[in-house]
Amino acid sequence: MYYALLTLLALLTLLISNTLQAHPGSLNQQGGHTDRSTGDYHCHHAPCSTLHRQQQKAQQDATDAQRAFSGLYDRNLWPHWTDADQDCQDTRAELLIASSRQTVTFTDPDQCTVATGRWYDPYTNRTFTHAGDLDVDHFVPLRHAHGHGGDQWDKALRQQFANDPDNLIPVSASANRSKGARSPDQWLPDNRLYWCEYGRHWKRIKQRYQLMVTPQEADALKQLLTHCSMPSTPKTTKPRP
Repeated sequence: MYYALLTLLALLTLLISNTLQAHPGSLNQQGGHTDRSTGDYHCHHAPCSTLHRQQQKAQQDATDAQRAFSGLYDRNLWPHWTDADQDCQDTRAELLIASSRQTVTFTDPDQCTVATGRWYDPYTNRTFTHAGDLDVDHFVPLRHAHGHGGDQWDKALRQQFANDPDNLIPVSASANRSKGARSPDQWLPDNRLYWCEYGRHWKRIKQRYQLMVTPQEADALKQLLTHCSMPSTPKTTKPRP
């Protein structure tokens, strides 16, 4: 019995050795690996196959949009709603406080989470008084930034971008979710009177962080400038840097 087990172990060792020789390179956490002899990537488990298909789609989407290809977006790699001064009020809370047109109230005695105030949403041309009805939108969304050069940034710059007050605005939750990660050639606010300011703001953020602008995006921004001669809506109060 002992010798039989030794023989079985020897056969298994030989089988594993042959397998590694046929597929050089160890498996990663997703269950795939790059063959060192050919440079080809192989999947051996379902999670890897799914991620690989997503990666291929992201690459094709980048090609179709005439922009550089980036790896898959992971929101967790973009630290947002941080509390830089450790006063329990994160970026969202501080922006709501700064942009409210009346003194805000809080949900807790420690004054960490904003409950009510008065906020003008230029996307919809509506005013809101309950913080729960609002999302804090990134003018240039995190996912969009990732796909237009931000994937090459370090963590510190991703965190700065995600919490930059000039890239943030409180708007209705429905408007923010309708926008998603789309650029001005794909989505615009319902309020046409805000299109000029929206285009200017988008362009300013793109230039500040040196993010890529696609040809379609550039054309849309030029069109938005034609709205700059129209009367503007009331502007939101910008948070202090």
